Amino acid sequence: MSLVDDDPDGTDRAARRDAAVRAAVAQGLVDEREPVVGLLDVAGIRASAAALREAFAEVLPGHPGSGGVLHAFAVKAASLVPVLRLLADEGLGCEVASPGELALARAAGVPAGRIVLDSPAKTAAELREALALGVAVNVDSRAELERLDALAGPAGPATASALGLRINPQVGGGAIDAMSTATETSKFGVALRDPGARAWLLDAHVRRPWLTRLHAHVGSQGCPLELMAEGVRIVYELAEEINEVAGRRQIDTLDIGGGLPVNFASDETVPGHREYARLLAATVPGLFDGRYGLVTEFGRSLTAKNGMVVARVEYAKSAGGRRIAVTHAGAQVAARTVFAPGTWPLRVAAYDAHGLPKAGGPVPQDVAGPCCFAGDLVAVDRELPPLAAGDHIALLDTGAYCFSTHFAYNTLPRPGIHGWLEAPDGRVRFVPVRAPQTLEELVAESGGAHADGLSALR
Repeated sequence: MSLVDDDPDGTDRAARRDAAVRAAVAQGLVDEREPVVGLLDVAGIRASAAALREAFAEVLPGHPGSGGVLHAFAVKAASLVPVLRLLADEGLGCEVASPGELALARAAGVPAGRIVLDSPAKTAAELREALALGVAVNVDSRAELERLDALAGPAGPATASALGLRINPQVGGGAIDAMSTATETSKFGVALRDPGARAWLLDAHVRRPWLTRLHAHVGSQGCPLELMAEGVRIVYELAEEINEVAGRRQIDTLDIGGGLPVNFASDETVPGHREYARLLAATVPGLFDGRYGLVTEFGRSLTAKNGMVVARVEYAKSAGGRRIAVTHAGAQVAARTVFAPGTWPLRVAAYDAHGLPKAGGPVPQDVAGPCCFAGDLVAVDRELPPLAAGDHIALLDTGAYCFSTHFAYNTLPRPGIHGWLEAPDGRVRFVPVRAPQTLEELVAESGGAHADGLSALR
């Protein structure tokens, strides 16, 4: 069976999840010393990567596997070296948006030719490093193009880097403003519909034959697939126009970004990469006729449903008639959910002290985190089996952003992360992805080596 069609309703994923929680508790990965831990489903990540590759292979002429397509994982979604290495082993590259993310991709052994640098605020030093390494660069603005001109000189860049321009097709936003990057006033890219922009873009490419790519990313969570496909269509038509005006096949690659939304309401993987690839093929058929190389930049859709945060219930209490389970999973791991719960709701699964699914009729209760502010709640008035001290909760679908986008409120240490794989006999094996942050590391990060620095100033 095709990996694209495997486990459409998430039944296998849910079973693996329960086995992993039980094993994590039994093996002491979560206990009174480490009361919160991140767990990544290795089999799930591999299946998601395979589904992405196959989805685009199906709409390419002759079904040529993943040839002609670079699937570059958006490092921001899970900026963990072992995750990047695993995805590289599955044929993916990396999309990076900072020197730190570039360093992680290189530490994971991703070849420079499979790395794409995107950022609206690249420094001259970042550009020089990218050009020296041969990393692909998507220029974000007119001013950045001028900076690249100054670095390159009249003859253009002497580099192996593929160079392109990011376009804002200005197709509008989705349901979440902060996740919509193709609005009229977005900070990203060259705004295509602004007065004079199209003429400037045509001229800029004619005068710079080394600009061979166009890039567009409409948005992510909350953006409908049709809006994303429309943005790609507009940029494809611009590429056709540039090539016609230039009188040569100058634009040879289209970077169509990522942004596939994730379903946080159930274990179903909807929408899927196949659905999006087929929509693209119907909306922009020329994209897949073999004339253009393709780059994608998916992140959340590859890892979100393949990870969870597991925490002990430290205390169970009540206030005003409401039950409250106090845990170590709060704003420091699920900041978006705590600060915007209506936009970023998370499912919570309840487990007992042994890591088994919790029994008992559901009752309304809050699930609170450890941070010292009243709003540190990952679930409010949620129907769950009654939770008691020593039980466990799992925040589901947290394999993207929650493990590596840490909120350092109250100087809470970053939790350890482990990957798991279930053997055919049911045994679960864990491998470390990131060690729990120690108190010594926290002190060092907070200037411990410079304790006397301010006092010495007189």
